[in-house]
Amino acid sequence: MSDQSVGRPTRRPKSGPRTPRSPEARRRQQDILEIATDTFAARGYNNASLAEIADRAGLTQAGVLHYFRSKALLLTSVLELRDQGDIGQLGPERPRGIAFLRHLVDTALRNAEREGLVRLYAVLSAESVTEQHPAQAYFRDRYTGLRAFVTDALTEACGLAEPDAARAHDAANAIIAVMDGLQIQWLLDPDSVEMAASTDLVIRSLLTTLAPERFST
Repeated sequence: MSDQSVGRPTRRPKSGPRTPRSPEARRRQQDILEIATDTFAARGYNNASLAEIADRAGLTQAGVLHYFRSKALLLTSVLELRDQGDIGQLGPERPRGIAFLRHLVDTALRNAEREGLVRLYAVLSAESVTEQHPAQAYFRDRYTGLRAFVTDALTEACGLAEPDAARAHDAANAIIAVMDGLQIQWLLDPDSVEMAASTDLVIRSLLTTLAPERFST
């Protein structure tokens, strides 16, 4: 699911990107990030090259490394750039219960307007399962955090007691799986998939299953 605002922070390499001092250098660093975002989304991390990113940015590879020190650091910086935008959409506090579940539907609706970022997430999350991928810890932590948030939201919305926590956990996994799967279908055939509508239907169905006394009509 392409919404980093509800997962855990990225595990950064020990040495982060350089902090440019001049406005021109800051613009150049931002340009590199945007170009890297497009390149990683189109080719994945393993197939994207620093040479291609540098060429598109009008720099040498050494010039790119001056700002980001390594290709792995450039990748984590791209992911953090996405986090910043989504956190701004979320607001100062994470919504709870039903409000958080509505936020998931709103996220699916918003994702239909940002194809490049959805593709970036879909490509990198799938690629991260490969051995020693630099984004593997990022996505593992993100799923752990997101699973906990969705479980808490379902538990609160349904008024579940402790013995039913396992059911909420399983339902959270189902919601995340549906949202991620919908993104792939939408990227392949956008006219045939309404991500927000399908997400809303699944969440409503699970709420009815978990707490029929509250949500059955």
